[in-house]
Amino acid sequence: MSKHHVTTTINGEATEFLCEPQLTMLDVLRDELRLTGSKEGCSSGDCGACSITVDGRLVCSCLMLGVEAEGRKIETIEGMAKGDKLHPLQQKFLEHAALQCGFCTPGILVAAKALLDRNPDPSETEIRYWLAGNLCRCTGYDKIVRAVVDAAAEMRGA
Repeated sequence: MSKHHVTTTINGEATEFLCEPQLTMLDVLRDELRLTGSKEGCSSGDCGACSITVDGRLVCSCLMLGVEAEGRKIETIEGMAKGDKLHPLQQKFLEHAALQCGFCTPGILVAAKALLDRNPDPSETEIRYWLAGNLCRCTGYDKIVRAVVDAAAEMRGA
């Protein structure tokens, strides 16, 4: 099968890659571009471990074909921190110990950032609803929700 040439923007950088038409965006990110922060948990869009944003919209990268990235703006967990400076969400996850094994954490962080980009002052109910597509087997989610609430407040300057 012939490979397709794809031109896109990933984490603010112009990016080009070749991919087979059946490859998922998750496969492209991990295997072709070596951006391994997005994890493969279920391959069916049920766990959220592979969450990315595409043109500002939260997407499970296991359900998106790599060729669909053409002309799109994609953000992954690797794009959250600015150099050595963590994003406020990342910092609050550390402060609140809102992670255990860490497998789900990149997807949850990407999803939480997508929420705060849309709504800088979400209620706890909104946060829980928004993150419902991200499964974690280690935590009870309370520390995750508290970290998001705290990061939202900091980002608003409250």
